[in-house]
Order: sequence, then C-alpha cells, then structure tokens
Amino acid sequence: MAYSPRFSVITTLVLLFIVAAALPAAAKQCDAKFEGGCRDKAESLKLKVIAIFCILVSSVIGISLPLFSRSVPKLQPDGDLFVLVKALSSGVILATGYMHVMPDSFNDLTSGCLPEHPWRKFPFTTFIAMLSAILTLVIDSFSISFFRKKLAAANSANGSGTASIEAGERKEVELFGDGHVHGHAIRDTKKVDAEQLLRYRVVAQMLELGIVVHSVVIGLSLGASVNPCTIRPLIAALCFHQMFEGMGLGGCILQAEYGMKMKAILVFFFSTTTPFGIALGIALLNVYSDMSSTSLIVEGVLNAVSAGLLNYMALVELLGSDFTGPKLQGSTKLMVLAFLAVLLGAGGMSVMAIWA
Repeated sequence: MAYSPRFSVITTLVLLFIVAAALPAAAKQCDAKFEGGCRDKAESLKLKVIAIFCILVSSVIGISLPLFSRSVPKLQPDGDLFVLVKALSSGVILATGYMHVMPDSFNDLTSGCLPEHPWRKFPFTTFIAMLSAILTLVIDSFSISFFRKKLAAANSANGSGTASIEAGERKEVELFGDGHVHGHAIRDTKKVDAEQLLRYRVVAQMLELGIVVHSVVIGLSLGASVNPCTIRPLIAALCFHQMFEGMGLGGCILQAEYGMKMKAILVFFFSTTTPFGIALGIALLNVYSDMSSTSLIVEGVLNAVSAGLLNYMALVELLGSDFTGPKLQGSTKLMVLAFLAVLLGAGGMSVMAIWA
C-alpha cells in the first residue's frame, strides 16, 4: 500500500508551467503598480535575500514540529491534545484558502490592467475555485476507490481465517478463545485502519499540492517586486503564515505514517517553494512583471485553483472528517473545544490578511 512519490513530478510540472508563463509576461505591462516613490532595487534585493532565509527557516520549523510530536505522549495522534492542535491547524488552512488565496485571485483577475470584457463581467475566481473543488473531489474519490480495490485484492490473496494474521495478533486471538471468528474481526480492523491510512495519505499529498501552488505564486510576486515598503511587512507576515500553515500540513503528514523518504520529500517541497519563487522572481526581474496581463491571468487562475483545493480539503477531509468521527462525536466537551480551536486558527490567520 505504499504511496509512490509521484507528487514531486506533479509539483515540478506546475513550477515549470509557471516559469514558462512568466517568461513572455513583460509584453503588456500596466504602470498602475509603479505609481509612488517607494522603489529601490538595491534595498529590495537585500530584503528579498533576508526573506528567502527567514521564510525557509520558518517553513521547516512549522512543518517539522508535528513530525517530532510522537516523542511527547500527550501529542500522540490518538490523544485529545493532538485533536485540538489539528483542529486549530485546519482552521489555519481554511482561512488560508478563503482569506489569503482567494482574495489574491480576485485582485489579479479583476485588475484594471485586464480588459473589462470578460474579466470584470464574470466571477472567474469563484467559478474556477468551484471547478477546482469538484476536480479535487473526483481525484479524491477515484484515488480512494483505486487503492481500496488493490487493498481488497491483497487481502483476498492472503487467504482466509487466521492465515493472514501476524504472530502478535494471533496471540491476541487465542486469548479470546475462538481463533477463526476473531481472526476475521482483527483482519477487518486492519482493513479499516489501512483504508483510513490511505485517506490520510491522499489528504496529505492533495493538501500539499494546493499549498505549493500558492506558495510559489506568492514567492514569484515578492521576488519580482522592487518596492521595499511592500516587502518589509510581507517578510514577517509570510514567516508566520508559513509556520502555521506548515503545522497544519505536518499534522496530516504525521497521520499518514509515511517513511522517512516520503516525509523528507514533502517537507522539502513545502519548505522550499516560497524561497524558490522569490529566487525565481529575482532572476526574472527584467523579463517578468506581476502586473502584466499574462502574469495576472496565470497567477489569478492558479490561486483560484489552489483556493478551491484548500477549501475542499479543509472542510471535507479535515474538519468534516474529524467532527463527524467517533472521537469528537463521543465527547461534547472535546467537540466544543475543537470548535473553539478552529475559530482561533481561522481568526488568527484572518487577522494576518491585513499584512499579507
């Protein structure tokens, strides 16, 4: 049931698409952004180098904290505290989609630099976000269905009765007295656990894909900016943004029970995409403008896609799954605390929208 790291291939293709779209972007440039006197290429470059380092460190810390939580007994994935931390992180991811990614897409696709027809006559952002959510549902459903069939085939190949029960489990069966019946019960439990693990893995990779797309767009815009007045507050805001977003993603990766190699791949891509986008923006500064019509459309569409994906994953796979699950349904007190944690995470991330 190993989940192949093809996620890295998809992410690489997304990055190449952004680069390819950025190269010819300077053709039709809007000068509205450059009104005002806060323009300094040398000072901007210093700030962008600082941003690369600070955002990289913040991202690594944020996504790595949950991965090391197993050493703390109260932060085990089946504990109440972990449920509350995950609820807070899910609120952060939900607010990221609604309060950060979607408004960015609105700004891009309704910019005065684009023709009024059709861009300001039709709500492209919400339309694309809706299609993205539906597409995410389709991919999610087919992925689960495909691997569930593979799991069922593997279980059938193991035979029946106690033949597929490992030594440690066989000992537990014997304590109950009826090896055959309880053998099936334990094997069914393993199947349920395996299906749940599969869902965690699909969620972790889909969630990271949505975050990575948005992160590289943010980095590209920051790297192409020559406005120190804009860059300074963005550095602090993006550091906090990446740290809390990383904690939410790290919690999903922890539940997915990946091996070290896959964990390293996911941590690497999350941590490096925003710094990579900044570096790319610096390199393409003379040929790329985030206010050209091409760039606005590309960034707006990608942000809308990312918003739809993040909103679906946060509401359906994270919050919906947890709040209708046995853990929270079995404790009213824990459910109320989890709701408060969601509001705290979403509220904190919403306040950060003032600066980023």
